[in-house]
Amino acid sequence: MYKKALGVIVLVHMLFLAGYVCIAAIGDSRQLGEPVAGATLDRALVADESSSAIGLADMASSGQRVVDYGTLEKPPAYELGEEDYDILLRIVEAEAGGEDEDGKLLVANVVLNRVNSEAFPNTVKEVVMQRNGRVTQFSPVASGRIWKVEVSEETVAAVQRAIEGEDISQGALYFASRRYANSDSMRWFDRCLTFLFKHGRHEFFF
Repeated sequence: MYKKALGVIVLVHMLFLAGYVCIAAIGDSRQLGEPVAGATLDRALVADESSSAIGLADMASSGQRVVDYGTLEKPPAYELGEEDYDILLRIVEAEAGGEDEDGKLLVANVVLNRVNSEAFPNTVKEVVMQRNGRVTQFSPVASGRIWKVEVSEETVAAVQRAIEGEDISQGALYFASRRYANSDSMRWFDRCLTFLFKHGRHEFFF
């Protein structure tokens, strides 16, 4: 009888001890790293940020274009006053009215390249109206046609591209139409300048 009672007491004691050990183990596991709700959210945010950064890096390394929206709105490369802008439109129309938009852009590029060059005046008006003695730099100035042209929408678009900094001229400072230019002038171009390329009816030089 006593043996049975002692066995029951021992069994109850063992069950109690086992339960205590399990409860303690669960508490330790929570202290060692079981996440609470806030920690889970923080880790999710960190994971999202990390994966986003990895995604951008992967896109860049794979050659895909990563757009920085802070750079989309840029100021124009040139800030022209009203008179300079009007003269630039007129000289482009007068010189390249029969060219495509890139041909018009190229003429605008040459004028602006001269503005940036120490060898020429530093405003559009001075560049376009420049004379060497009685010789003008642009024939429509000599003939007065610069003041008679009607500026097209395509010319406006080409000039806007130039003002925004688009330059396809390879640094050209001169252009000429061999078909219409004075033969002495073309000999000087060929002898003294570096030929770059031809677009439409114009040849461009540096």
